[in-house]
Amino acid sequence: MRDTGPVEVARLTAREADRAATRLLHGARDARLTGERAPVAPRAEIDASWDRVARSGIDPEQSPGSDLLEADEIEHRRRSTVLGEVMPVLREGLGSIADAQQIMVVTDVEGRVLWRQGNPAVMRRAHDICLEEGAAWAEAATGTNAIGTALAARAPIQVHSVEHFIRALHTWTCAAAPVRDPRDGRLIGIVDISGPASAFHPTALALVGSVARLAEAEVRTRHLTAIERLRAVAAPILCRLGGRALVVDTHGWLAAVTGMPPVDRLPLPKSLRPGRVWLPSLGMCRMEPLPGGWLVRVADGSSDGPPRRVVLDLSRARGLSVHVVSPVGTWTQRLSPRHAELLYALALHREGRTASELARDIFGDPTRTVTVRAEVSRMRRHLAEVLAHRPYRFGEDVEVEVVHPEHPGDLLPHSKAPVVVAARRPVRRV
Repeated sequence: MRDTGPVEVARLTAREADRAATRLLHGARDARLTGERAPVAPRAEIDASWDRVARSGIDPEQSPGSDLLEADEIEHRRRSTVLGEVMPVLREGLGSIADAQQIMVVTDVEGRVLWRQGNPAVMRRAHDICLEEGAAWAEAATGTNAIGTALAARAPIQVHSVEHFIRALHTWTCAAAPVRDPRDGRLIGIVDISGPASAFHPTALALVGSVARLAEAEVRTRHLTAIERLRAVAAPILCRLGGRALVVDTHGWLAAVTGMPPVDRLPLPKSLRPGRVWLPSLGMCRMEPLPGGWLVRVADGSSDGPPRRVVLDLSRARGLSVHVVSPVGTWTQRLSPRHAELLYALALHREGRTASELARDIFGDPTRTVTVRAEVSRMRRHLAEVLAHRPYRFGEDVEVEVVHPEHPGDLLPHSKAPVVVAARRPVRRV
């Protein structure tokens, strides 16, 4: 008979202890499901999650699964979140451990998987539990799991084996941590490492938490760089202004100030547009959009300056662009052919157009209002200073000039929009 050394005895003891703990957790979970008294209580965060999931009516015997997002929706969500900018940091921090025995998973604030990578064999196993791109891993969809529970608790957590509410996940372990946007404190997603329960390691949670903080630090660094760019834009503008004014980014962080003490951050309304706005900390202000932020001019009883002027340049030689002349300077925005068509239609109809009327102008089909609204919304991100809505129109105090090509037939030559086609026709003289 072979002698058992002290190292092997220690391994056996640890394995037996783990099995005993697992049996106790099984008993606690079964008692929770039947409403009986549990032999031992699970961890507080797991106990709270089991309560939430049980109230939601999730079947503990169900197979993990969800309707996957379409590929274009996944790509849209990737482009819409700052997480995409810090994926290199996440891959560098977790790539080695994921490639060895687990996979790294990154989700948005709804718990939808946007990225995953790691060990090919584990990736194949993950397919069986629907841990794949586009899947939903919030607690309401998949019960207690590190991604969903970290979302619900807004805190890092590791969920091991039987701690998962759904039985099919008992052979898995996962550790997840929230990632927040340091500019405003909002949750932007979850970073997670998952793998077979046999690959459980107590340091996984600390590692995931550290990498999440590194990602937040990268967002902060990029934010400071953006503030410096905005400051460079703001400096010559503020030099020409009198009175009190600030330049802040879209989150309200200060880039430059004149005529008043500086503040770290200016609270901004959730819905903000150019024009006169009441800000509790400053009173009545005039908001002017800048690339990457806002010029905030405190009213101080002064006038708002001369009217704005828009030059819509549709000449072939100079390309498609719009020039906005405001009291603080001149801005030029390059235009896509579609946006040039829309602005041309609004220039012809200064009284304004409904979404249906614009759809008829551009597509010859008044039912295509969804597309029109989406395109106008994109334009207003840059031109909200001069564009109004309900109906869509140039502002009443805006002077509009259209620069046509030398020959009418050269007006947006590739456009099939009825409003443009009609303008190319020569005027018949009686």
